[in-house]
Amino acid sequence: MSTGRLYGVGLGPGDPELLTVKAARLIGAADVVAFHAARHGRSVARGIAAPHLREGQIEELLVYPVTTETTDHPGGYQGAIDEFYEAAAARLAAHLDAGRDVVVLAEGDPFFYGSYMHMHKRLAHRYPTEVVPGVTSVSGAAAAVGRPLVERDEVLTVLPGTLGADELAERLARTDSAVVMKLGRTFPQVREAFDRAGVLDRALYVERATTDGQRTMPLAEVDPASVPYFSLALLPSPLTDELPVPDRPADADGPAGEVVVVGLGPGARYWTTPEAADALATAEVLIGYGPYLDRVPANPRQERFPTDNRVEAERAAHALELARSGRRVAVVSSGDPGVFAMAAAVLEVAGRPEFAGVPVRVVPGLTAAQAVASRVGAPLGHDFCVLSLSDVLKPWDVVVDRLRHAAAADLVIALYNPRSKARPHQLGEAKQVLLETRSPDTVVVVGRDVGGPEERLTVTTLGALDPETVDMRCLLIVGSSQTRVGPSGLVWTSRTYPG
Repeated sequence: MSTGRLYGVGLGPGDPELLTVKAARLIGAADVVAFHAARHGRSVARGIAAPHLREGQIEELLVYPVTTETTDHPGGYQGAIDEFYEAAAARLAAHLDAGRDVVVLAEGDPFFYGSYMHMHKRLAHRYPTEVVPGVTSVSGAAAAVGRPLVERDEVLTVLPGTLGADELAERLARTDSAVVMKLGRTFPQVREAFDRAGVLDRALYVERATTDGQRTMPLAEVDPASVPYFSLALLPSPLTDELPVPDRPADADGPAGEVVVVGLGPGARYWTTPEAADALATAEVLIGYGPYLDRVPANPRQERFPTDNRVEAERAAHALELARSGRRVAVVSSGDPGVFAMAAAVLEVAGRPEFAGVPVRVVPGLTAAQAVASRVGAPLGHDFCVLSLSDVLKPWDVVVDRLRHAAAADLVIALYNPRSKARPHQLGEAKQVLLETRSPDTVVVVGRDVGGPEERLTVTTLGALDPETVDMRCLLIVGSSQTRVGPSGLVWTSRTYPG
């Protein structure tokens, strides 16, 4: 017959709602539930777990022979405790040998000054064992007083109150923040140690954290006669002392805000990088072309300013003005913000004297060219260039001249903004320019709405390309003389160029 399984289950600091879902499930499913208590027989652990106990379960009450009392055991206090743990372990082993699962309840976390660890040391090497962590009293106490324990590279020291006052004082003086456990009768020497270390004025007292009997106050004001065992002394991080934050003067030098130009990638959310997602999440204001902003989940904490696609300079100035006033602003672009997008527009406007010193940061994104290329293989595997067919910001004859030179250089060409309602003829003209030096058999890839719900990919040739099938949601990749289509339909450009 197989043996049972031993579970050390953390219950949290006292509030039954801080019990984990896993802990509750295991308590309810166990054949045997064991818990410790002093001689009075009342178990704090059982009280926390009570809502999850069921009828028919075996309960093993493990009563300490001694807590703060004296003992006539020949081995003294430690001898009495060791003998108790051995006997308790034998009782649980009998259940485990019979194939019954045993849950040992532990206040807080089983491995954090918990009694369960004594069962673990005696049984875990003999039986299948699992430890379920719990919220510690330290975490509960910090939450109760609303003070972080440590920040950045600070050091937290956890100390037992049973240490002597001299050693406690020395350790408290050397650490950033601290927790002293096991108060009760040790409280006077613990208070003295805080005083000697010169940190008594910062220290806090927490009793029965997260329970109905919770009590918090400055450590210096505590009556030693009122301190129970379930209490601790807390020295929070000095960086979180409640100091007033001075208002920023209106004429203070340098901006308090920032502009981050963020690339979302070409379509799908999984193409947005973690860095871009973090920049969007930490921003107070989002600014961008309306359809691009719509791709960012709404957050009521943030202001959003959608704009038309042709007001890039005004959009950039608005972002910089908000940042100058102390706001954290994210300017949203599709693809990569540095490729025919908002990064250059923001940096150009940021060069004006009135925006001197406003921090601007650019967070890259996956480009449309990369996304389309990845969908069909590796057409950008060798030298390539990127051109926009839009003549909104540069003359059409410049576009044609650059296109002609790129074609003559036998570069793979990624064409952005290929055809719009305002300039439907230009892609046809660009095709004729390319055919001046390129073969009609040159491979052409047309990617539409790549990463979006209407994604469509077409692999054709330069001669067969129909400009009427292309719109502004498309990106074209015109291959070089070394671009090939394999038997599987995948496209690649050889990394080796004939010499």
